[in-house]
Formats: sequence, structure tokens, C-alpha cells
Amino acid sequence: MALEKMRGRRISVGETAVVIGAGRSGLAAARLLNREGARVRLLDSNAQAFSGREDLARELGQLGIVVELGPHSAAQFENAAFVVPSPGMPVARLDGLVDVEHTEILAEMELAWRYLDNEPVLAITGTSGKTTTASLAAAMLHEQGYSVFLGGNIGTPLSEYILSGRRADVLVLEISSFQLQTCTTFCPRVGILLNITPNHLDYHKDMEEYTEAKFRLFRCQDEGDLAVLGESLKDQAARHKLKARQVYVKATERFAESSLMGLHNRINEEAAWQACRFFGVSEESAARAVARFAPLPHRLERVRELNGVLYVNDSKCTTVSSLKVALEAFDRPVRLLCGGKFKGGDLAGLADLVKTHVAEVALFGASREYFEKAWQGIVPMTWHAALEPAIKHLAAAAQAGDVVLMAPATSSFDLYANYEERGKDFKRIVGRLS
Repeated sequence: MALEKMRGRRISVGETAVVIGAGRSGLAAARLLNREGARVRLLDSNAQAFSGREDLARELGQLGIVVELGPHSAAQFENAAFVVPSPGMPVARLDGLVDVEHTEILAEMELAWRYLDNEPVLAITGTSGKTTTASLAAAMLHEQGYSVFLGGNIGTPLSEYILSGRRADVLVLEISSFQLQTCTTFCPRVGILLNITPNHLDYHKDMEEYTEAKFRLFRCQDEGDLAVLGESLKDQAARHKLKARQVYVKATERFAESSLMGLHNRINEEAAWQACRFFGVSEESAARAVARFAPLPHRLERVRELNGVLYVNDSKCTTVSSLKVALEAFDRPVRLLCGGKFKGGDLAGLADLVKTHVAEVALFGASREYFEKAWQGIVPMTWHAALEPAIKHLAAAAQAGDVVLMAPATSSFDLYANYEERGKDFKRIVGRLS
């Protein structure tokens, strides 16, 4: 099934490799490089990165992995053959630290790709819908009888798959723009690019850089590969001159027995199906997988219905474009929860949608000024310092038939460690309403 592709070189025994970030992907990359005989230096700018993880630090030391915490210096990167940055670290921060003439900067995904035993890869990217589509594709392949590894940006680093020694029939990988920026030979047999809307402009210097990163998914593909893209991307794909066979997807009613809400999920289902057809998955198997598929946590997740009011957790909604998708998923009045660390986007461009779909907005936490500037006078708005009083305010006003929707359109980092923690708090608070 697989077709051998060009892969970048592997590390040589005795060469130095530097891994930045002691998170899950960094640790996996460090262990893989160590297994291959490299001299590994693991850096983390957080001086407390191993607080409470002292056993792990000792284990790494016993393996010969050198751990250095605190601010980075050029000396830490001297003579490095490879540098593997944390997925969330802008590559620009390495300017002046890394000798790019003699050192290759590569994503953990790219590193692990070079150690695959020719297993075929189905890779998914896009501003929104990546995780749902990757999970759907994995479910369809599994329903057809394939053994599947589901990982990448979705949770399990590809390096962990390599280290495990297991062998899957197909690897389904979610991949972010951060990772794609430092991928050079990564080449999926099938690549899915769902959509591109403004996001991560606090990381990428502009939309052009963000778009270029997304289209790197297809740069190493050839005529024997498949590119599945959202219909809105035809013009951009033409400019990037993709070599792979192309399929453009839009919402269909192909899968009638679906519990996923919203037009965008019809697109996600169709994209997963078109990708899985490449591997021989029948439409019947795909339909069974969709019928059994439950919405993922924090993605338009139905929490409960109380007194005729539906409470929905869309904490994964961290962008303005995701908020648009969430609002369009409902044909009943929405009482909307927004707020957090604003990442950019055109809130004013949603004014007409807010006017027709939203009965009231309760802001919580940071960034109230962005929402108030965009929507003042269009919809009733209140602000609350925390999530709980905002929920209680909307619950008191809600009427049977309404939806109380948390779709923040921001990151969570003002009040919460991540969007999962924010979503769990929403569910906790809603669970206690009476």
C-alpha cells in the first residue's frame, strides 16, 4: 500500500541534538534521539519544568540525556546537528542562537517521520475541525478492519509510536501549522486541509506565513498521492501548484445517522470519507463509523438540557471563525458566553450573525473591550470577572427552547491552563444548576 518517499537524513551516532521543551513531544523526541545514539541536550526555559517530576529528571539523566533549565544561550546549541523545538515555540526565537548553516531545525513530527518503516500516513490540518476529522478518519479505517495509530498534534507524538515498536496499517496524524513550518520531507499519502481562517497571528507574522505553513502539508506529494481540501481553498491550491490528485469537499447529507451538530461537521465527515476511500474503506463502513461516533469533548458538546434549555460546551472554539461555525449550528435562540485571551480576528464581521442568532452575550474574564467594541448596541451584553457568575446570569434569563452556548472565540490563558480545563469548569458549573 505504501510508496517509499524521500526522507531527510537520520541522526548519526555521537552527533549532538538539542530538544527544546520538556512537554510530551519534547520528551518523546529526546528519547528517540537518545535511542539512535545521539548526544541529547533537553532544554526548557521554565526553571521549574521538572518540579514534581524529579523521578523523570533522574530517569533522563540515567539515559545520558542532559537537562538544562532556564534562559537559552547560543552555547547550548553549539555543534548541534539537529534542533527540535517545542511545537509552540516560534522558530524566529532561535535567530542568533542556532547556526542554521550547520544545524537542521526540524519538528518532532518530521524527526519521527524519518524513522517510519514505510507505513502510509493520512495527515489532517486546518484552522478548525482537525481533531474531529482525524478521529472520524481513524474510526472509518478501524471499521474497515485496519489497525490504526491516531496521534500527532491530537495527543500522542509520532515519536512515541516509533519507540513503542508497534506497527499499524495506517497512521492518522493531526498536524498544526507550528509543526508544518519545520517539516521538510514529511509526506502523507493522503493530506487533508479543511480550511484556513485567521488564527495564531500571535505566533505567525502574518496570514501569508500561516497559509504557507498549512500548504506545506502537500509540498512533497506527487501524482500518486491524494490532497483533500475544503471547497473554499480552490484558488489558493491553484497558486500552490499541488502535484497530488485533488478532491474538494463541501457539506453533504451522505451520512444521515450522525450525532454531530452543524454544517461544518458535514464537511468534516465528507473529508474523512474521501480520504479513507483512498485506503479502500467502503461507504458502508464509513457510515457505520459515523453513526457510532460521539462528539468529542469541548467541541459543540451537549452537556445537559434543563427546563427546556440546552447547555453546550464549545470551549475548543478559540477563534472568531470557530465562533461563526458554532453560531450557525443552531436554529434556536443562543445565549452566548465569550471571553478570554483574544488571538485576533474580525468580531465586527459577525455582527449580522450575532444580531439574528444571539439573544444575549455574557462576557467573562479578559478581552471584554474587543467584544464590546464590535457588538455594543447590537445585542444585550454583560461582563463578569469569572465563568460561574456569567453562566448563572444566562441561566436565570434563559427560556425554554434557548441554547446557552460557551463558544469563547479566545484562548483560555487568562483564567485557565487550557481549553480543556475551561470546558470542564463549564460542565461542572452547569451540572450544579437546578
